[in-house]
Amino acid sequence: MQQNIFEGGDPIRQFFKWNETVWSDIQKSSFGDNPVTEALSRVNADDLNVFYDVVASNPVRLVDMQMQWWQGQLAICQNSMMRAMDRSADSVIADPPGDRRFQYAGWKDDPSFDFLRQSYLHFADSLMQTLEAVEGLPEPVRQRLIFFFRQTINALSPSNFIWSNPELLHRTLEEKGANLVKGISLFQEDLANSANLLKIRMTRQSAFELGKDLATTPGEVVFRNDIFELIQYQATTEQVHQTPLLVIPPFINKFYILDLREQNSLVRWLRDQGHTVFLMSWRNPGKEQASIGFQDLINSGTMEAIRVAERITGEKEVNAIGYCIGGTLLASTIALYAARRMKPRVKSATFLTTLLDFTQPGEVGVFINEPVVSAMEQMNDAQGYFDGRQMAVTFSLLRENSLYWNYYIDNYLKGEEPADFDILYWNSDSTNLSATCASFLLRELYLDNKLSKGEVKVGNFGVDLSRVQTPSYFLSTKDDHIALWDATFKGAGLLGGDTTLVLGESGHVAGVVNPPAKNKYGYWLSEEGFESAEQWLASARREAGSWWPHWQEWVTPHLGKQVAARAIGNEECPALMPAPGRYVQQTLPVED
Repeated sequence: MQQNIFEGGDPIRQFFKWNETVWSDIQKSSFGDNPVTEALSRVNADDLNVFYDVVASNPVRLVDMQMQWWQGQLAICQNSMMRAMDRSADSVIADPPGDRRFQYAGWKDDPSFDFLRQSYLHFADSLMQTLEAVEGLPEPVRQRLIFFFRQTINALSPSNFIWSNPELLHRTLEEKGANLVKGISLFQEDLANSANLLKIRMTRQSAFELGKDLATTPGEVVFRNDIFELIQYQATTEQVHQTPLLVIPPFINKFYILDLREQNSLVRWLRDQGHTVFLMSWRNPGKEQASIGFQDLINSGTMEAIRVAERITGEKEVNAIGYCIGGTLLASTIALYAARRMKPRVKSATFLTTLLDFTQPGEVGVFINEPVVSAMEQMNDAQGYFDGRQMAVTFSLLRENSLYWNYYIDNYLKGEEPADFDILYWNSDSTNLSATCASFLLRELYLDNKLSKGEVKVGNFGVDLSRVQTPSYFLSTKDDHIALWDATFKGAGLLGGDTTLVLGESGHVAGVVNPPAKNKYGYWLSEEGFESAEQWLASARREAGSWWPHWQEWVTPHLGKQVAARAIGNEECPALMPAPGRYVQQTLPVED
């Protein structure tokens, strides 16, 4: 099938027609037959029709792009013949920056494989340039086509097939196929543990044990309801800050991304700075929790956690940290306090890679349209939840070469078990989302962007972010593809209180989990107001080291006086079991 891409007199036009059937085949084999697959196919077909109409109105531009492709391919052919006679000659097409697919020496040393590599990369680049260059194409259509064609192109990379990958050919011959036998076994295991999409293992599932290797910070579960457990961590200092600290992780992930190993645990570090740390551990919902919605996560979630933390410590306020969608929940909670004319209860609010304005949802936006959202709702309603395994694969496909196809090659074609890596173990330990809550996120937040418009309601109360006067600290990360940093900074402007904007290096996880001892990633600061990403970054100064100590300095005025270290729990909220608790141990599929 791959050879057909390069045959014929008009390869780019061929690809667009060929993609209609290939993408459908890939979806059926990888995604299975379900309403979402059908909706994606319809959207893809409609987008292609729009593309054809636009190209038909200006065919000259497409012909020009095709001529550029032919010229480039001719140069590759000439280069290939030259290299067949002189192996020291350089290739004309270099690997894209950061692309690790063609590192094996055989890709460059063997003229035949080098020709295949160069032709593939040149075609992929030509196709993407065509999509970028065509004028008159609506931007949402362009972005969807770019995403889905990128998925198709990368799925059909010559590195993904034994017959076209010199390293795999060499290994298979050397091992007499033993690598493929092992790979088939790994594939069957992964398939059995997948939902609608093939979930490829990124690390050994037996590599870590919660409470022993990860999530090891000492503490106790002091509260539990049908939605979350509240963990209070043991103090390590004789004196602690008066105001307790509540950490709200995203409810679409497990909390221990913030409590991995000792050396990179934010929870442990916060405790060592003298905070009385409480943390919410969300339940992994099954079918029986289908009706739990966003308002329940506030009323019986964050508000309840704040109440318990106050009862245990005797304080009337907390400082709070919300990560990702946990930050969206935190902002909504504070706004609901204001709507009910209650005391805010949150002395300072820290938002880590948090979207409040969903106008720019990042690459997830390719799935945010009426047909796909409706199909997701239909599928989720039928099973009672949005399966976390499917969600995990979707996010992996946003970085398909580094988070999907490389593991496909290593696991199934090389027959190698992946290395033990704590972050990837967490990434594979998926969490469901209740059907009601999933619908709210997809439709109310992402599709209709109601939170930024003040149109979200919790019961009879509207959630107006402008009424939030709590001082806030917004950390975004420069390479975040899930919550774009300029989008998160834009959302920060919806709040009414003083806001400090901080931009960390790296991405959505590594930029947050950035312990000072590693001295790995720095951050940018600017006192200028946010008008645009370029303007803000131009005025910002870069600071070396982790953002963690800067945050500690920022939060200091909100900590109150020093008090004696607190015992865990009290008579009303006694210790129920040691951290990390029961809910985080739930793995998919959840059995009610």
